[in-house]
Amino acid sequence: MLKLVKRNMILSVVLILSILLVACGAGSGSQTATSTQSPAANQASESSAETVELTISAGASLTDALNEIQTIYETKHNNIKLVFNFGASGALQQQIEQGAPADLFISAASKNMKDLVDKQLIDSAEQHNLLSNELVVVVPSDSKLSIGNEQDLKKEEVKKIAIGIPESVPAGKYAQEAITNANLWDGLQTKIVQAKDVRQVLQYAETGNVDAGFVYKTDALTSDKVKIAFTVDPDSYSPIHYPVGIVQATKHAKEAEEFYAFLQTNEALDVFVKYGFSIPK
Repeated sequence: MLKLVKRNMILSVVLILSILLVACGAGSGSQTATSTQSPAANQASESSAETVELTISAGASLTDALNEIQTIYETKHNNIKLVFNFGASGALQQQIEQGAPADLFISAASKNMKDLVDKQLIDSAEQHNLLSNELVVVVPSDSKLSIGNEQDLKKEEVKKIAIGIPESVPAGKYAQEAITNANLWDGLQTKIVQAKDVRQVLQYAETGNVDAGFVYKTDALTSDKVKIAFTVDPDSYSPIHYPVGIVQATKHAKEAEEFYAFLQTNEALDVFVKYGFSIPK
């Protein structure tokens, strides 16, 4: 009888151990199944967070405002990296025509945007007149010259006057119009120094390499090394508009449209106004 009890106890222990082993095996299998799914889930997560790089070709006069907007936008959109290509709007237009990578274009002149729309490189439905600006004449901050209008540029003490290249720099084209309307274009030719973009004009004035320069009001406000001598009569040159458009060849249409829309929000427009731009009515 005692032997029978012992044998039953042994069988019970063996049975319990068998059950435990099976349970452990099932648990291990479950963990293995979970483990095989985890990399796929991780890959999906990483894919959804993949960084998209947007290239924005923009007029040089927008540099400071867009750099601030970049910080704001990238803080709210961790998967977006904004890359700016600043330069003369005419040169940027040519780059886009030649197939240079760009997702958006912000021009300092309506003409450059219209040319790209006409060539179907920017959709007319995906472009908008974003900003306005003014033309001013600046002199070095320590200048003693008395310059209050275009006629004063004829003075003998005014040796050099900087403007952007009219054929490619909108600010230079506006300056040419204003000088021509003042009947001074031919008479000032020996004094005029042409620059690759409006920021180079500003630099020439800051360093004293020229006595005066035609720049946008927004450029003048960014520097304490120049002062505004006078504001050019807005009736003497074409209205200064800054249209923004989405390039047809963009490979990131969704992200480009989102940034295009953001530029038109009050949050972005307030930054532009801070830097001296006006919002078209």
